Amino acid sequence: MEDMKDIQWFPGHMAKTRRQITKSLPLVDAVAELLDARIPLSSRNPEFDRLTGRKPRLVILNKADMADPNVTDRWMQYFKKQGAAVITADSKNGKGINKFGAALRELLKERLEMLAAKGMRGRPIRVMILGIPNVGKSSLINRLAGSKRAKAEDRAGVTRTQQWIKTSDGVELLDTPGVLWPKFEDREVAVRLAMTGAIRDDTLDKEALAARLLALLHESYPAAVEARYKIPQDAEGTGYELMEQMAKNRGMLLGGGVPNTERAAITLLDEFRGAKLGRISLEPPEKA
Repeated sequence: MEDMKDIQWFPGHMAKTRRQITKSLPLVDAVAELLDARIPLSSRNPEFDRLTGRKPRLVILNKADMADPNVTDRWMQYFKKQGAAVITADSKNGKGINKFGAALRELLKERLEMLAAKGMRGRPIRVMILGIPNVGKSSLINRLAGSKRAKAEDRAGVTRTQQWIKTSDGVELLDTPGVLWPKFEDREVAVRLAMTGAIRDDTLDKEALAARLLALLHESYPAAVEARYKIPQDAEGTGYELMEQMAKNRGMLLGGGVPNTERAAITLLDEFRGAKLGRISLEPPEKA
């Protein structure tokens, strides 16, 4: 997909965030890394491994209600094999959030026992929250804190500064701005991030992106595409040709009956991101 090969988005404040992470790491007991359950690998900043080192890690597969549950189960096993604790959640409606504290205490069981032996029982657990833009960090923190302490918007790159936030169960959260890496060396990663909205739409060609997404969905979830857009499961053609068919089926036409692929592209991206096609995952752990 040549017209998408140069996707880049690395605002200047993100370089500062990397320095903040390194400086603040000694202050926390563990790192909670929030990933998009639909694209766990693509939404995982590879710099975090280097920046956080051997610090205990809790992986939160967020937006799990939008992801294919069978694929999510396989991702959970994948991260557990790497030594991380794993939970699924939906930070918008709060589902799974109640597992956060228990998962942390199990992850830090030995450290908490050591602190208790030193007379430090009851000391707050301090956790750094990490994640790329628009993955749901602010919504998660607000759920955990029971108030809107972190600014939450469905727009990439809203959180800009670090802040400590206390929860009701003895955990202190260190929020950090969302961070993407400086260069997308894997074009496929950039495309999947764009599909889910982690990258701002004004940085790319929506029609090219939507055509790529429709081709992927038609291959992996043909029944969902047929149910939503009346495109037969055995239909052939490029993603763009499928999008033309979608536009015709939806009555999205310009003068002379020409398919309005721009409108179809916007509709497809909006409906995919809104889970209107059902629970879909864009990458399996077998490709990790």
